[in-house]
Amino acid sequence: MSKGKKSFSFALAMLTAFALVLSACGGGNKDAESSGSGSSGSSEKPVNLIWYTIGTPQKDVDKVMAEVSKYTKEKINATVTMKMIDWGDYTQKMQVNVASGEPMDILFTSAGGFDYVQNARKGAFMELDDLLDKYGKGIKDTIDPAFLEGSKVDGHNYGIPANKELPQQEVWRFNQNLVDKYKLDTSNVRSLESIEPLLKTIKEKEPNVTAFAMDKNYVPYVPYDYVIQNLPMAVKLDTTDYKIVDILETPEMKQALTTMHKYYQAGYVAPEAATTGSTNDLMTSGNWFMDRAQTQPLADNAWSSSYGYPVKSTPASDAIITNTSVQGSIMAISANSEHPEKSMEFLNLLNTDPVLRNMVDSGIEGTHYKKVDDKHIENLPEGKNYDMPSYSLGNNMLLYLNPNDPDDKWDQFKKFNAEGKNSPILSFNFDSTKVATEMAAVQNVKEQFWASLMTGTVDPNTYLPKAIAAFKQAGLDKIIAEAQTQLDAWKAANNK
Repeated sequence: MSKGKKSFSFALAMLTAFALVLSACGGGNKDAESSGSGSSGSSEKPVNLIWYTIGTPQKDVDKVMAEVSKYTKEKINATVTMKMIDWGDYTQKMQVNVASGEPMDILFTSAGGFDYVQNARKGAFMELDDLLDKYGKGIKDTIDPAFLEGSKVDGHNYGIPANKELPQQEVWRFNQNLVDKYKLDTSNVRSLESIEPLLKTIKEKEPNVTAFAMDKNYVPYVPYDYVIQNLPMAVKLDTTDYKIVDILETPEMKQALTTMHKYYQAGYVAPEAATTGSTNDLMTSGNWFMDRAQTQPLADNAWSSSYGYPVKSTPASDAIITNTSVQGSIMAISANSEHPEKSMEFLNLLNTDPVLRNMVDSGIEGTHYKKVDDKHIENLPEGKNYDMPSYSLGNNMLLYLNPNDPDDKWDQFKKFNAEGKNSPILSFNFDSTKVATEMAAVQNVKEQFWASLMTGTVDPNTYLPKAIAAFKQAGLDKIIAEAQTQLDAWKAANNK
């Protein structure tokens, strides 16, 4: 997903102020009058909720939402229109949509896609504390409390996190058909450097296959936690001094970028990687050997089921609970929503009702999937027309199981969540208000240099010094200084 972030225009500030005035004047009273009585017997006209979410737009999304709407109309007297925006375009297009006042009720946000914390502070999302208490009891009873607590911004909830894996763990994913074909050993793969012999073999044996698949959002893994996802300011995971550093100046990142450029020059990485918004077509075709992804328990089964061929993975990092993972998938209610109460009713239903959750995730039974038994489903050929990113759509622990999933899958998730290690800066959320001008300038520099460096497209010996200098000129050192002041205060307040 796109990590690019630009400051909102003056228009957003005006829209936010206008939304606050409407709220103060009781702008949501229409919903309040009919909310809570949203059954099929309600005399009120059904509310249509506009839902923006991330992912490659699916051919059958309107067909599925028509069925979803029949169900939600009966349950809460609301229908649903889903608008999907592709991974690489999501942040930029949502910035425009929010700033222009495009009608919307529910929208996907995360630490890395349409930045949750920064946009909450800018007034893009509605504060949900009261709505949660009144219409979201099921959410509070169902979702792991760590998600709701870890997604608070300045003490308030502005979104409903997906109930899913809590730690963030990177893995190398492999197209197992090619692993088996060439009898490759993936058991000892861990570091970026360790994958080189595998890439070399595939390049030689299968020159038309993309050996190392990635899009423009790829960033080499280094053992740091980013203060703001994919901006060059981070704290080392084993820190003792809690010092924020420019990630581009660390020896770990310099080595990683050098290795990536070596892989790019060798032809392991697609020439257009730095401008590719998604690798979805590659995954569908099977014309790839390996990539890096974030995992969860039994993820290999999910990937294999989705793609229609075996995918296996091996760890590329430890399992760390970070702000990015806690805030990795959130549904917010727009500050300009005309139906905030009904939106919360829908989110409550989505996170507690297995029928709705599975329809949104897997489509229409008999068309996109079939039940194998009470718990397991199998994709049908038409499932390729509705292949959704499960993590972005609500409470994952209500989902049907894939054919090879054990019955205790969700218990394994809970165990995985309990065993994750906390990042040293977990729950620290940087407030960039005082450096807003510098943040905007740094974002512009990031757009210029980041993707080409991270994918290995350009030589770090030449471009890394240019990028570091450009970030400094844009005010990165001032941002880091402000962030360090806030982190030091947070550290003292939390007895770190």
